[in-house]
Amino acid sequence: MTQKTFLLPAIEPTADAGLAARLQHKIDHKTKPLGALGQLESLALQLGLIQGSEAVRLSAPQMVVFAADHGVASEGVSAFPQAVTLQMVANMLAGGAAINVLARQHGFALQVVDAGVAGDLADHPQLIQRKIAHGTHNLAHGPAMTAHQLNAALQAGSDVLTSLPGNVVAFGEMGIANTAPAALLLHRLAGVSIDDATGRGTGLTDPQLAHKQGVLRRAAQWHKHAVQPLDALAAMGGFEIAMMTGAMLQAASQRRVVLVDGFIAGSAALVACAVAPAVKDYMVFCHRSAERGHRLLLAHLTARPLLDLDLRLGEGTGALLAWPLVQSAALLLNEMASFESASVSGRAA
Repeated sequence: MTQKTFLLPAIEPTADAGLAARLQHKIDHKTKPLGALGQLESLALQLGLIQGSEAVRLSAPQMVVFAADHGVASEGVSAFPQAVTLQMVANMLAGGAAINVLARQHGFALQVVDAGVAGDLADHPQLIQRKIAHGTHNLAHGPAMTAHQLNAALQAGSDVLTSLPGNVVAFGEMGIANTAPAALLLHRLAGVSIDDATGRGTGLTDPQLAHKQGVLRRAAQWHKHAVQPLDALAAMGGFEIAMMTGAMLQAASQRRVVLVDGFIAGSAALVACAVAPAVKDYMVFCHRSAERGHRLLLAHLTARPLLDLDLRLGEGTGALLAWPLVQSAALLLNEMASFESASVSGRAA
């Protein structure tokens, strides 16, 4: 089969001065003091602009978890063995992971995408088989993936997204050692030092963290010429990060609400925003994780997350924990009375 070449989809900025003014007027004249709903007000405005409407409808929300392994795991940068990726994907498909619990609670359809797990998975109704390879190459000694593999991963992410219904999609991931490529992408695309970008991941001790930072410093030097976003993604990224990047770009091109989870999903958002800045208009940054670099990643994107719960699990858990806030913002915009409709006196002049 001939591999399709990934073409960057057309993404419209959501900016619409007239609609924004109407939405802001509607929000400001609800039965409340001006600005009293805080961040929910800016979220309601964002949702209205995404949908191009003064009334927001959220339908058939999707949770997509991209799973892959990383050659750099052989450098001892994770507290857990690589085999855990395959085992955790099996746990998700059996319904036992944290993301399964939250997807059931919040009514999300859950799909797990095998982007490059270092093992074979049996067919399952919730598994989408899009394996690029059995894990990336070791980025400490060469490019994580070839240009062909990068193209295939971006296209696969786009195709997966296109196959799903609804106008809301949440992104999560599973992959032992994937905080290493995320830290390298933050370093290269946002200019954050390796030490500041690199955290404890699955729970490294101080000596293990120092070792991980040393591995990543050497990798960054090895790939010092990979400065363009997609070049950096190929050299230092992961299959799940690349696939998520393609899916985020496609979601924005279809004007879907994009729920961004933590540090790994954030690194995909970082790449997506670097190649198509308008994609950020569609992104709701759901939480600030405990992973060291995530705060700096959000600051670089000037993104204000909805939650800060010291999460560091991944899987998309933070995105689904924030979902009730997204629903609330939409419902308040749609259903809360205005001063005029409720015959309530407004603020005195």
